[in-house]
Amino acid sequence: MSMPTHYDRRGAQAARSAVLNSRNRFWKRADIDAPDSTTQHLLADLVQHGELRHIRKGLYWRGTKTPLGMAPPSPAALAAQLTGQPGIGPAGLSAANALRLSTQIPRWAEYAVPARPPTDAGTLRFVNRAARRGRADYALSQTEVAALEVLDGWDRVIETGPQEAMSRLQELISSGGIDASRLAGASETEPASARARLRHLLTQAGLVELAEKVPAADPRTEARALAGLAA
Repeated sequence: MSMPTHYDRRGAQAARSAVLNSRNRFWKRADIDAPDSTTQHLLADLVQHGELRHIRKGLYWRGTKTPLGMAPPSPAALAAQLTGQPGIGPAGLSAANALRLSTQIPRWAEYAVPARPPTDAGTLRFVNRAARRGRADYALSQTEVAALEVLDGWDRVIETGPQEAMSRLQELISSGGIDASRLAGASETEPASARARLRHLLTQAGLVELAEKVPAADPRTEARALAGLAA
């Protein structure tokens, strides 16, 4: 076996310092300027000593050290890292919980991806929303995606009453937590029931012109979607 070169040692020391001085970030082999064999041994050593958390093949996390080891990344951060694209956000009960429309804590975090999703990771589960490309086209934030997911799932995910849920979503629009114009723009690829509830939400928020930009659902679908929401 060949002895480590001066470059190997110098590169390993610099890489170790870079990792140890970082906080709340992901690391890949390509991020480390050292020979591959050096990088492999360095990452394995840092994991063994609790300075990095191995997420999946080729991906590591440097977060907060705890008595139980390196704390994992948040589901939001991990979902963004694994998908690497705009328009992702919580789905199902995870969406309702994120928007404070449910107190239920899901068994695993669900994230909707407007494309073919990656494989699940730990307690993170991905939901395929490849047909809802408007979310990516309008670069919706995770909160905005959660709103669309709630407007779609509605009776299955909200724990509050429908009027209370609408009021909460209106508050998010008023405070700037949700960009109503982006939601309206992305709505074309959303299911009919979600569009009907979005039109109602925007109308109630006084954004009638934006509401009219959302494609209308057929009358029967709209009636079912707005049950319990009639003004």
